[in-house]
Amino acid sequence: MAGEITETGELYSPYVGLVYMFNLIVGTGALTMPKAFAAAGWLVSLVLLVFLGFMSFVTTTFVMEAMAAANAQLRWKRMESPKEEEEDSSSSASDSDVLIQDSYERAEKRPILSVQRRGSSNLFEITDRVEMGQMASMFFNKVGVNLFYFCIIIYLYGDLAIYAAAVPFSLMQVTCSTTGNDSCGVEADTKYNDTDLCWGPIRRVDAYRIYLAVFTLLLGPFTFFDVQKTKYLQILTSLMRWIAFTIMIVLALVRIGHGQGEGHPPLADLAGVRNLFGVCVYSFMCQHSLPSLVTPVSSKRHLTGLVFLDYMLILAFYSLLSFTAIFCFRSDSLLDMYTLNFAHCDVVGLAAVRFFLALFPVFTISTNFPIIAVTLRNNWKTLFHREGGTYPWVVDRVVFPTITLLPPVVVAFCTHDLESLVGITGAYAGTGIQYVIPAFLVYHCRKDTELAFGYSIVNKHRSPFRHTFWVGFVLLWAFSCFFFVTANIILSETKL
Repeated sequence: MAGEITETGELYSPYVGLVYMFNLIVGTGALTMPKAFAAAGWLVSLVLLVFLGFMSFVTTTFVMEAMAAANAQLRWKRMESPKEEEEDSSSSASDSDVLIQDSYERAEKRPILSVQRRGSSNLFEITDRVEMGQMASMFFNKVGVNLFYFCIIIYLYGDLAIYAAAVPFSLMQVTCSTTGNDSCGVEADTKYNDTDLCWGPIRRVDAYRIYLAVFTLLLGPFTFFDVQKTKYLQILTSLMRWIAFTIMIVLALVRIGHGQGEGHPPLADLAGVRNLFGVCVYSFMCQHSLPSLVTPVSSKRHLTGLVFLDYMLILAFYSLLSFTAIFCFRSDSLLDMYTLNFAHCDVVGLAAVRFFLALFPVFTISTNFPIIAVTLRNNWKTLFHREGGTYPWVVDRVVFPTITLLPPVVVAFCTHDLESLVGITGAYAGTGIQYVIPAFLVYHCRKDTELAFGYSIVNKHRSPFRHTFWVGFVLLWAFSCFFFVTANIILSETKL
């Protein structure tokens, strides 16, 4: 995850890969989507959700094309290395002009001729897991590589801040109420203030910070070591996610069917579009993890079609979750973490279900936090790494983990506004990773592929959106969104 070429891992079928991609995309962002839907209006939300899902699919195909191009270049280098060694050992010419001419011919002519002779059917096969950082180093210049790492680091910081705030916030909501301990959990129709009492003299904000401190002490040390997500842990968290989302959708549908739905969302409210945009971008984020998802797929013949099917399923799932939520609950009663709306007796009668839904983010996020932290730490190391150099023990084992863990915990200490955290992370760093980086990757990989292999060789995994217009459209959309969100934030703060 530090941007290197890594092992492919155990192969799995295309349909298993489809499930893995679904589980990766449908995460914490989905839990903040209902409130964002209610704030922006159901029609605007639906249109924006569909459009952003389409844009995410476009850039996903861009990344897959870049992965195939990177594999082709690596495969070509491996094919050419033995030849170059043989030529170096058999040739004794010392004329520099001859060497320069020979080098020119190898770089500019022989690849095209050799590929044409051997055929290009397997040249672009995705077999090596080339992470986005390695692709950036292959297709970008030094400035571009540094900007890539800056963007991925900012995004991962936002991810960790969201995780660090979500777990203590869920625990605080479950264990605190304005009237003290309440066996029925959160009052869905009651607004709480951070200064309200939780246990005796301890305020809600104090309880939140206590939970944050415990969360940091328990999971923070994993940042200083290497952690890997096991297959069984992934299966467990995926199973919990499916059960939780299914229960919430079914319960909301039952309440609406019984005439207990209280939601009357507006058709459109442009004031809520800013957060909705960030939440939707964050909720479709998968581009940075595509190499680890796509490479182990055993058969990639219909890869683009399967990814399209995945996006259609995710769109349907997000729409079902959000629409049932906004028509089941009043807009002002929807919480940042949607699971907490089901922690009240009037909504769910069974105590076990109430606590499972309320604490569901705690378990799933806690398993992901150390992995994201180690990923961020490794990206910091790669950004400052110099060829042939090593870090002192203190820098490697203390400094990098500390600068990884401290900022998100400080942000979570200052605020637990999950909707804003998700919105800002998605709107800024998310825009870079989901739109800007894939667009530049596919543009430069196409140019490099044409130079190396000629115009007649076709990338078998090229994007259906192969015209340069789509690259320009994605970049124009990304920068338009960036300026829109920034202007909206400035105007909102000015009014306040």
